[in-house]
Amino acid sequence: MAVRGGLRLFLTSAVLAMAFAGFFGGVDSYNRPPMHKTLVVRNLADDLDAVSPQQVHLSVVGEDKMRISWITEAPTPATVQYGTSPGKYEFSADGTTSSYSYLTYDSGEIHDTVIGPLKPNSLYYYRCGVDSTREFSFKTPPAQFPVKFAVVGDLGQTGWTQSTLRHIAESNYDMLLLPGDLSYADLNQPLWDSFGRLVEPLASQRPWMVTQGNHEIEKIPLIHSEPFTAYNARWRMPFEQSGSGSNLFYSFDVAGVHVIMLGSYTDFDPNSAQFKWLVADLRKIDRNKTPWTVVLIHAPWYNSNTAHQGEKESIDMKASMEGLLYRARVDVVFAGHVHAYERFTRVYNGKTDNCGPVHITIGDGGNREGLASKYINPKPNISIFREASFGHGQLAVVNATHALWTWHRNDDDAAVSSDSVWLRSLSSDTACKVKT
Repeated sequence: MAVRGGLRLFLTSAVLAMAFAGFFGGVDSYNRPPMHKTLVVRNLADDLDAVSPQQVHLSVVGEDKMRISWITEAPTPATVQYGTSPGKYEFSADGTTSSYSYLTYDSGEIHDTVIGPLKPNSLYYYRCGVDSTREFSFKTPPAQFPVKFAVVGDLGQTGWTQSTLRHIAESNYDMLLLPGDLSYADLNQPLWDSFGRLVEPLASQRPWMVTQGNHEIEKIPLIHSEPFTAYNARWRMPFEQSGSGSNLFYSFDVAGVHVIMLGSYTDFDPNSAQFKWLVADLRKIDRNKTPWTVVLIHAPWYNSNTAHQGEKESIDMKASMEGLLYRARVDVVFAGHVHAYERFTRVYNGKTDNCGPVHITIGDGGNREGLASKYINPKPNISIFREASFGHGQLAVVNATHALWTWHRNDDDAAVSSDSVWLRSLSSDTACKVKT
């Protein structure tokens, strides 16, 4: 996590402005409010040495394994020791170590180790590295219903983010789903480290499953042509297990729910690898095993906010893939990007359809760009609830047929939801048979 001096002169304000305009915002269809101050989380306590783990986070791999990811400032074995009692580690696993460079920045040592098999709905204690004194713990997701997801997009790292994370921590969730825009580092690579430290208290205890947004692209013409460098290096997801060839789109099963993560900022036309993978993945869904199907994207396909209207990542991706999701009877589509909350009815092709998915925009995690507070009026009939406030959502899947969705505004006590609706799985609706 070092910064080299030689190339710094080339990173001029003009280049930064070009990068921000062309790659982070897409079509700037609205006037952004003044930015909020970024919360920078510094290195941990001074008594920790260069091989002490930091930025620890988890992600599921298959149905009974967990990936432990962490960063050290100096080389150390990618070893995780773990067990079911504090301080007693009956098991050990070794993983891989990598790093990356971005302009004047060199990352720390990025360690990825997969542990397991693990028992469902069980508490494990673990430590990263050989001689580390830091002990962490996590709970595995359940193998069957009920299961609770925390859902939040466009998280960032501000005081608003802290409030969101505090509410999520109180929700007793099993897994977090994040539809893109994580750190808002926007070229400033040390902010990726800051974000990792900020979310570690939660992300080291429950699996965080993420997909990318526009702020993860970080591509600069002529200078750094490879997109998603930091994101792919730091947030490795289990794409291989679902037959995907890219960390930008993948799927997994958890407790009766099939979750599909799609990439709004990689190719999605019918000739693309992502499209072909999605067709194959949807065909593999066993509704007897996973009666619920949930999809995450970043750029919303339905949006009555004035922000981010007319963007190809929304319009073209919807035109390419909406029919696939509809015919597969996807239950819910979560999106981010718009910094507000909005819930639509079940919809397909712009109209109410009882066999279409519920679309929910949840891009209100706390990013520094502030809220998108202007909506199109009159409100479309398909839009049921909309509000420009920071918060997060919870999807409590009770059984094979029913789930409770709640949205929690940050200003509210964690026990009070501002919007809620009971959902019935389309697999249990005889009028909504899967179309092949």
